[in-house]
Amino acid sequence: MKDWKECKLGDVAEIQTGPFGSQLHMSDYKLKGTPIITVEHLGDNRIIHNNLPLVSDEDKDRLKKYILKEGDIVFSRVGSVDRSAYVHKKENGWMFSGRLLRVRSMDNLVYSRFLSFYFCQESLRDTIRMIAVGATMPSINTGILQNLEILLPPLPEQRAIAAILSSLDDKIDLLHRQNKTLEAMAETLFNEQFVMNNEQWKIGKLGDEFDFTMGQSPPGESYNEEGNGVPMFQGNADFEFRFPSNRIYTTNPTRYAEKYDTLISVRAPVGAQNMALEKCCIGRGVAAFRYGKDNTYYTYTYFKLKSLMKEIKQFNDTGTVFGSISKNDFEELNVVIPPQDEIENFQKEVKPIDDKVITNCIQIRTLEKLRDNLLPKLMSGEVRVAV
Repeated sequence: MKDWKECKLGDVAEIQTGPFGSQLHMSDYKLKGTPIITVEHLGDNRIIHNNLPLVSDEDKDRLKKYILKEGDIVFSRVGSVDRSAYVHKKENGWMFSGRLLRVRSMDNLVYSRFLSFYFCQESLRDTIRMIAVGATMPSINTGILQNLEILLPPLPEQRAIAAILSSLDDKIDLLHRQNKTLEAMAETLFNEQFVMNNEQWKIGKLGDEFDFTMGQSPPGESYNEEGNGVPMFQGNADFEFRFPSNRIYTTNPTRYAEKYDTLISVRAPVGAQNMALEKCCIGRGVAAFRYGKDNTYYTYTYFKLKSLMKEIKQFNDTGTVFGSISKNDFEELNVVIPPQDEIENFQKEVKPIDDKVITNCIQIRTLEKLRDNLLPKLMSGEVRVAV
C-alpha cells in the first residue's frame, strides 16, 4: 500500500458541466441525429440505450465541447448525484446533457475504467451524497468533484483491477442481452401459437383459467432489510427484468406467492410483470398467478399474462387518484382458452428457452454479488492483484 497515493479527482481528471438550458432545449431534439445522454440513461456503470433524444449535426458541431469519447465517465449533476456510467466504444461521439457532468481522465495518471469502478463503491457514493448541496434537490458541480479525495494504486495495478471487474461486468452484460433475445423468442412463439391461431377456441374469463392471489400487506413493524423472515414485494418498485430484488423482508407474512408464480402489479402503475424466484410474501400492490395447483405450466402462465397487458394496463386510468385493478376486475377479463394439448405442446417447446432465462438470471445475481463483494476489497487494497 506504500505505493498507493491519495489525491483529488481534479488532479487526475478534467471535469466538464453539460450544456446549459439556454444552449440546448428539448425543442431542439430531432428524429435523426446524434444521441444525447440524460440522467435517465445512467444505468449500473453503463449507458442505457432506450429512448435516447437526438440532436442535429448543426447542434453537435455548435456544442462540440460536450461530445463524449470512449473512457469518459458521466455523473448525474442533480437529484441522484451518486449515479455514474462509463462511456464505452459504442457511445463514442455521443453527447451529454446539461444535467450531467463529464469526467475525462488524464491517461498518464489514472486508468479511466478503473476510475469508473472506483465511483461504484458504496462508501464513495455515500460521500458524494453527503457533500452534495441543496436540501430539496441535491446537486454537485465541477468544484465538488474536483475536490473529491480518491486513493489510487499505480497504473499497472489499476489496469489489473479493472480487468477483473470488467470481465465480470462483460459476463453480466452478455447474460442480460441473451435473456432479452430468449424472452423475445419465447413471446413470438406464444403469439404464433395462441394469438394468431385461436379462432376455434372457446372464450372464457381469466378466473376460469388461472388461480390467483391478491396481495395483502403485513404489519409495518414486521418489515426489515436484514433478511429476517421471507422476501416481501409491494409493487413494481421491486421488479427487475424477470425476478424482483429482495430489498424488504417480513417476519409476519400474510399472503404468499409460490416459486415461479407470475407477479403483476395491481396499483399504479398497473401491469408491471415479474416472476417469483422463491416462495415470498406479496403486499397489496401485487397479485400472483398460476395455472393449476402445482404451477407446472409457469412458462405458459407468464407469457399468457404478458399477452394480456394491453387489457390489464387499461386499469391505470381507473380509480379516483391512482390506477388500480381488483380481484373482480381480473376475474372478469375475457380470455381465449386453448385446448390442454396446445398448452402442453407449448410447454415442451418453450419451457427449455424460458428455463435458460431463469438460469441466466440466477447466474447474473451470483456474478453481481461476487463483483459487489470484491469491489471494495480491491479498491482498498485489502485484496491485491498480481501485476
